[in-house]
Parts: sequence; C-alpha cells; structure tokens
Amino acid sequence: MNVFSPSATLPAPVWVRDWMDLIVPLGEAALILVAAWVLRALLRRILNRLCGRYELPPELAIGARRVLGTLIYMAAALLILERLGVSGAVLWTALTGFTAVAAVAFFAAWSVLSNIFCTFLILTARPFRLHDHIELIENGEKPGLKGRVIDINLIYTTLHEKRDDGSDTTLQIPNSQFFQRTIRRWRGDPAPDA
Repeated sequence: MNVFSPSATLPAPVWVRDWMDLIVPLGEAALILVAAWVLRALLRRILNRLCGRYELPPELAIGARRVLGTLIYMAAALLILERLGVSGAVLWTALTGFTAVAAVAFFAAWSVLSNIFCTFLILTARPFRLHDHIELIENGEKPGLKGRVIDINLIYTTLHEKRDDGSDTTLQIPNSQFFQRTIRRWRGDPAPDA
C-alpha cells in the first residue's frame, strides 16, 4: 500500500470531526471579512488618488468612501450569511417585506414627524414666543390667521383670536405651517389697524 496515494488519508481525531461543521464556516466568514477589508482599503486608496489628481472636493471623497464601504460590507455580510446557511431568497423576501412596511409607516407618519421637527425649530429658532401676537400671511391680498400664542405643543400651536363681533375663538395651527408662510409678529398687543 502506497502511503502517499490519495486514498490513504490519516483519520482525523474525533474532536476535530465534531467541530468541523463550525470551524469551516467561521473560517470562511473570517476570510470574507479580510477580503472585504482589503478591497475597501484598496478602493479607498484609488479613490484618494483620483480625488487628489483631479482636485475633486473633499466632500465627494468622503461620500464616495462611505458609499463604497457600506456596499462592500453589505456584500460581505450577505456572503457570510450565505456561508452560514441562510437562503438568499428568504433574506431577500425579509428585506423587501421590511422595506415595504417601513415605507408605509414613514409615509403614514410623515405629517406628524414634520410637525414634531417644526416644533423643535420653533423652540430653537424662536420665530415667535408664547404671548406674542402673530399673523400667518397667505399672500398680500387677504388677511391670514392671527391671534395671541397661548400654547406650543409637539403638533400644534394654539392661537387665541378675538373676533370683530367680540367673541373669542382658538385656532390650532399645525407647526409645519409656520415654515410655509410669512409670519407677522407683535410683542405686545397688535396695532389697532391690524
């Protein structure tokens, strides 16, 4: 019997055979990560040379590096998951399902999120304050909504309006409206002709 023939292999110890199902995929995952890191470093160096040679703005280089790094590591993650036994079809179905649900939730909550963000801007930029008299001007031809600011919450700003007939009303205006129209503001009481 020839010792160097392909059919003559030494039996592996029992503990090695038990761990091979774990060691091989983890080794492949480590190799994929190393290859992704090397590819990212190589592309980063090429990108830096191109940006330096053609005098491109640094913002472009930073953005391109981030996009390339994200794409490379996402591809590496998909390859690792495939090596660990996750089906690509299952992963794609989960990803598209999650994206669809996230898109519907985002569009459903868009106006609420917009008003919350505008509240933050109102409180930091201070285009008006509590107890100021303000008017939202539609255009130069007709008067807008006006009154004294009595409350600013996450969604609405509440105005107290005194009408010409002597009655009082309150107006709740979505906070996003204050960034779509011109605002006229008085610190004290408004002028009599306003």
